[in-house]
Amino acid sequence: MISNQILQNTIDGITSISHTELCVADTDGKAVVATFSENRDFSDAVREFVKSPADGQEVQNCHFFKIFDEQRLEYILIASGGSDNSYLVGKMAAFQLQGLLVAYKERFDKDNFIKNLLLDNLLLVDIYSRAKKLHLQINMRRVVLIAETGRDKEINAVELVKDCLGLTGSKEIVTAVDENSVIIVEELGDDETEADVAKTAKNISAYLEKEGVKNVRIAYGNSVEEIKDVSRSYKEAKVALDVGRIFFEEKKIISYDELGIGRLIYQLPMPLCQMFIEEIFGDRNPEDFDEETLTTINKFFENSLNVSETSRQLFIHRNTLVYRLDKLQKSTNLDLRVFEDAITFKIALMVVKYMKYMESKDF
Repeated sequence: MISNQILQNTIDGITSISHTELCVADTDGKAVVATFSENRDFSDAVREFVKSPADGQEVQNCHFFKIFDEQRLEYILIASGGSDNSYLVGKMAAFQLQGLLVAYKERFDKDNFIKNLLLDNLLLVDIYSRAKKLHLQINMRRVVLIAETGRDKEINAVELVKDCLGLTGSKEIVTAVDENSVIIVEELGDDETEADVAKTAKNISAYLEKEGVKNVRIAYGNSVEEIKDVSRSYKEAKVALDVGRIFFEEKKIISYDELGIGRLIYQLPMPLCQMFIEEIFGDRNPEDFDEETLTTINKFFENSLNVSETSRQLFIHRNTLVYRLDKLQKSTNLDLRVFEDAITFKIALMVVKYMKYMESKDF
């Protein structure tokens, strides 16, 4: 159903151009929107007009027109004045509103189709038939982006994203399957690459933050060649959003291809994670390490296990760093200067982070 705000804006625009006052009423004669300066009661006249077979007639020095949604009578348009000019304006306004009804109905159908497509609620034969009906190309490169926007009910994030993209109805489809995020299904040209997708994501993020949306995070999946595979790109974007939240907190925009080993850890069952951590750390919790030790570990990893560079950045003597690493080796039996031990330790820390995140989701 088209919104009253759209109806009001439409007749306001027509009235400002034509200087003909307009009113849109429902089939019971109640005014939905109007530009009339004074209140006028057309209820009886509208109800009589609804019963008549005519699509238009002149009543009370006004022109009445019927507006249908497919075969169902939806509205009555009233144009003030009995002149030929008001008849012409009313006829054109009725045609415009009729077109808006069709366009918004098609838009709703497209939105509904995309939601079901993303959620794998359609059979393959339904995907192809409905896509054809909605004039969506079957073989077209597409990618799905998810913009996490939070639950601020005062902000219509979907409309903001549409404003940002300057939608023309051909390149992107913007929708939402929950109240926390906006989904963009973007069509890609033959010469467009992941760099172009990343640029789109940055533009959306910057625009949303400028409009007051806080803590925006955007993730996107890989591009797919057929419309039936759009749900795969959507699932990848969802994984990227979750994994990015766990392991890449500093990144506001992340792609599925950037997840690395975090993507594997994300798929591990919790009992297996717990078993692995117990094998590495025993009864000790890695979170029990003091801040100095954790800072040393993280900086050592950042510098690719380079002792000299790590000690320089930590402003400590090389021997002090060696002492800390020796101390850590005694408590964990892992020497971070040895590549295999460093990899094991790094994965263990990531697993602990993942477990902590999953436990927080349970509450």
